[in-house]
Amino acid sequence: MVSKNQRKQILQLKQKKYRLSTGLFVAEGEKVIEELLSASWDCVYLFSIAPHFHPQSEVIDPSVMKQLTHFKTPSPVLGVFKSPDLKALSKSNITLAVDGVSDPGNLGTLIRICDWYGLSDLICSSNTVDCYNSKVVQASMGSIVRVQCHYVDDLHSTLINLNKPIYGADLNGQPLYKTDFEEQASFVFGSESHGLSAAVSKIINHKITIPNFRSGRGAESLNVAVAGAIFLSEIFRSKDRKSTRLNSSHSC
Repeated sequence: MVSKNQRKQILQLKQKKYRLSTGLFVAEGEKVIEELLSASWDCVYLFSIAPHFHPQSEVIDPSVMKQLTHFKTPSPVLGVFKSPDLKALSKSNITLAVDGVSDPGNLGTLIRICDWYGLSDLICSSNTVDCYNSKVVQASMGSIVRVQCHYVDDLHSTLINLNKPIYGADLNGQPLYKTDFEEQASFVFGSESHGLSAAVSKIINHKITIPNFRSGRGAESLNVAVAGAIFLSEIFRSKDRKSTRLNSSHSC
C-alpha cells in the first residue's frame, strides 16, 4: 500500500528543488530500474504492478501506479532512489560538455551515447536540465549508472582549466569530416535553440560543423543528441585510423 506521504513525496520529486533538497529521484521502467539495482544504488521505495519483479518491490494496483507516475503512460515499475555521491572528474583524453541543453530526452540520450563510447563523465552547465529529471533518467536507459554528470557554474573556466584544445559544434565551423582531431581534447555542444553561449563560444579553439549534404532548403539543424553521436563516431573513427597507421608503420 502506498501511503499519502509516499504519494506526495513521489509527485514532489517531479520538481528539481525537491530532488536537490532530499537527494532523491524517481526512476520508471524495468530496464532502467534493473540497471540501478544492479549497480547497488540505494532504493528507498520500489513499486510494481506485477508480482515477483524484485524481492524489495511492493505490488500495487495499476490505478495507483497512474497516480504516482511522472509520465502520461505509467510504467509497470517505479522506484525512488538516492542520488549517489559524485566522484571526481576522471582523467580522460576526450571530455564531453553540454552548454544549456534543456530537453530531457536529448540529455538522457547523450548520457547513453557517452556510455556506448566508454566515456564516464559529462560536464554540464548549470542551466542544463537536471540529470535526475525522470525523463532524463528514462532516456538514459540505465546508462546514468556509468556516466556521471558534473554540473558547473562556470563552464568556460572549467573547460579552460582542463588544459586541452576545445572543439565546439557550430553551424559556421569547418566540416567535421575534414577535421584532424587532437589526441586529447574537449568537445562542447550548445543548446537546441541557441547554440553555444557567448562566454563558451569565445574560448573555442576549433568550431566544427556536420556538413549538410542536401542542396537547397533542408533541415535547419540536428538535435544535440544526434550531433553528439555523429561527432563521437567520427572522433573514434579518426582515433582508430591513426592507431592502425601507427601500428602499420611499426610493423614495417
